[in-house]
Amino acid sequence: MKLSLAIVALALAIPTASYAQDSTAVSNGEYPNTFSSGSANVTPFTNSSKRFNDWSISIGAGTPLLQSADLTSIKNGNGKNLFGYSAYISIDKAITHAFGLKLQYDRGETRQGWFNTKDAVPTNVSASEQVAGRTQYDAISLLGDVNFSNLLRRVDNHSTYRWAIHGYAGVGTLAYRAYQKNLAGQSLMTEVKPFKLGSLFGQAGAGVKFKVNKRIDIEGRVMYVITGDDSFDGGGEQYSAINQREENTSDNFVNATLGISLKLGKHESHLMWHDPLQEIYYKLDVLADKNQDIEVCKKGDADNDGVCDDWDRQLDTPAGARVDGAGVALDTDLDGVIDLYDKCVTVPGPVENNGCPTVTPGVVKEEERSLEGIEFDFDSDRILPSNTPILNNAVNYINSSNGSYNVIGATDAKGTAAYNQKLSERRANSVKNYLIKNGVESSKLNSIGKGKTDLKYPECDPTSKCPEWKNRANRRVYFEAK
Repeated sequence: MKLSLAIVALALAIPTASYAQDSTAVSNGEYPNTFSSGSANVTPFTNSSKRFNDWSISIGAGTPLLQSADLTSIKNGNGKNLFGYSAYISIDKAITHAFGLKLQYDRGETRQGWFNTKDAVPTNVSASEQVAGRTQYDAISLLGDVNFSNLLRRVDNHSTYRWAIHGYAGVGTLAYRAYQKNLAGQSLMTEVKPFKLGSLFGQAGAGVKFKVNKRIDIEGRVMYVITGDDSFDGGGEQYSAINQREENTSDNFVNATLGISLKLGKHESHLMWHDPLQEIYYKLDVLADKNQDIEVCKKGDADNDGVCDDWDRQLDTPAGARVDGAGVALDTDLDGVIDLYDKCVTVPGPVENNGCPTVTPGVVKEEERSLEGIEFDFDSDRILPSNTPILNNAVNYINSSNGSYNVIGATDAKGTAAYNQKLSERRANSVKNYLIKNGVESSKLNSIGKGKTDLKYPECDPTSKCPEWKNRANRRVYFEAK
């Protein structure tokens, strides 16, 4: 039974260890991935891309103590302090810097009960204490390995990384021979073969590792083993007198070990000891080795506006002009005069008047006998609040005069002639109705719509790109004396 398990473990270990040697090829200089032993580039996972060692072999020895059983290895249980022995060997594979797998073979012997089975049965004690047991076991298990120190390590931690806390858990197959000794002598009570129904067991625990150097680690480990079997302690059949001492149906033991790990490979660092900051250091070294100067703004900044010519959309910006992210001089009111030269930055006006309006809104020009400044939003006949002062001035002026006036509506050049004709009529009627509502005699007013045939700026035809202030000036209502 012991020989068969050892052969199985050796058969699994040899190809694994062979592959571990193959995986230690030196990196081609590609940036590694912190979370795997491969390259950070989007390329297939290959051994040649690795920069970390990720295989190791671990061995260790210790003592198992039956803790939960009908015969225990602990004095405050169903027995005295009796120490057995255990040993393990494992092949370890680091999947990431914080997680790995272990294929582990365990062998050992537990001693439990009221005396050591190597000694004679005591006669000066009660009959219940004249029994002891020992169990020889072999086990193969697959364990998950979580590196909590790497998992929780801060990237700004500059302390020397030589200690690590690991957590383990896994399942496997357990084979054992359980012996019992009493006044009648010593006899084999239970034998379980490996890979049989009922041989499944589990174990979990934690360990603390210390990195001696880049090849060797030392680890202290405590594992709790759940056998799942009430006969492991040598108590015999399930319902024997000894196995009825405790109600538990699983004989479990604690296995404390001290071991050593040999890290395989040709690289300087093992993945499980990888410091996240090491990635930054490595990349900085690579950049330093390349000795390439980073050249910014290769074409310069010809107009000195703070935007490189590589992405400057206006290469001849006047000195002192404010620009946007593309290097274009700002024109806040979109009147075609940049803010540097615009004397009315927020009010649209023609270029010839330095960006300022040529007519003060709401002023009646006697020589033309007309009223300017009543403008409308695009495709709207609603009187804007800004027009109210102008119209109130018109009410006072018309009431103070003896003449009558045409209220003329107009539009910009966008849209069809028929639609704009109706829109201009609606605008003229809106203004006329406002004036009448505010005291002007209806007999003094006549509304006329001229559509887009009466443009204040005729150059703004449908094919041209006029500044918005000109289009807005075309969308207007004005007065003419009859």
